[in-house]
Amino acid sequence: MPARLKVLTPEQLASADTRALVKHYLAVLEERAPGRSVEVRVPPFAAVQVVPGVRHTRGTPPAVVETDAETWLALATGRTTWAEALGSGAVVASGERTDLTPYLPLTSAP
Repeated sequence: MPARLKVLTPEQLASADTRALVKHYLAVLEERAPGRSVEVRVPPFAAVQVVPGVRHTRGTPPAVVETDAETWLALATGRTTWAEALGSGAVVASGERTDLTPYLPLTSAP
């Protein structure tokens, strides 16, 4: 019996593409800012720990950056700046070392 192919709606395809892009750019950030002192969260897709400094191991990290997928992709590709995203409230950053300006955008060479 042949396997049934799952047909995705346009919304599901867009979500899958967004998930892939978010994870890709978070992986690029991990390469450019190795470390574990800041947790960058893009719910519901992924979170990574980056930036050199004191390593976080348990509980809520002392330094957290959180944003939505659209804002993360805009930051990663240079369509918005860290200052613009932070100023508009699209990014919430608390704790030391949460300014990701030195690492953005992620589409240009480090």
